[in-house]
Amino acid sequence: MPDGDPAAHDPSGPILPDYRGACISNLMAALTSGDGEAPDWLPELARLAERTVLLVLDGLGWEQLRARAALAPALSGAQGVERPVTSVAPTTTATALTSITTGRPPCDHGVLGYRMAAAGEILNVLRWTVGRGEGQDARRALPARRLQSLPPFTGRDRPVPVVSRAEFGGTGFTAAHLGDAPLHGYKVPSSLPVEVDRLVRAGETFVYAYYDGMDKVAHSSGLGDHYDAELRATDALVADLVDRLPAGTVVVVTADHGQIDIGLQLELLGRDLMAGIELLSGEGRFRWLHARPGAVPDLVAGATERYGDTTWVVERDRILDEGWFGGPLSPPLLERIGDVALVPHAPIAFVDPADTGESRLQSRHGSLTADEMYVPVLALEANGR
Repeated sequence: MPDGDPAAHDPSGPILPDYRGACISNLMAALTSGDGEAPDWLPELARLAERTVLLVLDGLGWEQLRARAALAPALSGAQGVERPVTSVAPTTTATALTSITTGRPPCDHGVLGYRMAAAGEILNVLRWTVGRGEGQDARRALPARRLQSLPPFTGRDRPVPVVSRAEFGGTGFTAAHLGDAPLHGYKVPSSLPVEVDRLVRAGETFVYAYYDGMDKVAHSSGLGDHYDAELRATDALVADLVDRLPAGTVVVVTADHGQIDIGLQLELLGRDLMAGIELLSGEGRFRWLHARPGAVPDLVAGATERYGDTTWVVERDRILDEGWFGGPLSPPLLERIGDVALVPHAPIAFVDPADTGESRLQSRHGSLTADEMYVPVLALEANGR
């Protein structure tokens, strides 16, 4: 079925992250466990590698890759392509990247969404701003290391170099999920393989690299021709990386989440529901409602009546009881989320008027459907130039 087809999304229940098994939150531990203890979902090449490059391709879901295998021969020919792993909840970049780098579920690191409550404000985690629209810089008011204090890349015997866009250096979110890891920035995608190769040949045995092209194109243009063209380009980027690196190096490719086409299928909550809401947080496909005192039952009933055929309407206690975040939340972390979540299984998104940029997105993620939840873990052996 094409991406975005409502029939492709089973409304019987969400796909929960496999926090005890094949999940991106366990990838770092799997890569450092040694061959004898590595889980069976980690490709064999990754277990035997002398040197490892972990490449995160933002937004490349397993379902999207499987549907376009012919466009990506390098990725589709890699070990592990036949079996996906799960992302985390919500399936959003801020939460998922933090789980990849820290090796911990969201209940531990506390980055619980794209926009979350913090110190009486709604923090846009990726921009590290508060307030409406573009917002105001919050790096001083809400220091990143205070909000997320777990170190990245534990289990490594030396600092892990990071290859990512140069513009991400010094941002709040970079500090939150990468800590003090040394950043080697690139300005154009073709420089990513060059920089990774330089680090490996200088003696690094583990390099973390990040590329966001797939996600950016999906958000701006959906999952059509532009997305297909970017997948071809991304596959060529991976092939170039594999061709450059010395023998004994393995490139492990994963993603933070998948995608689903939404287009203009947006839902603006009506006055009847908003009367019981103090504020909104989260994202369009995992929208938190922060209820006024005593309003939760009416919010659940009203949202279920209006959206129950397209959306999982879930109270916070049920989410915690079912382990959506991987375990219980401490009292400070409970304050970061709302009381009721609207989590669509149909291709729709719930608008927050305070987040003006989000309304322009064509493809989205955040919910717990197969298109958004399943991601690849692939392994490719360097050609040894």
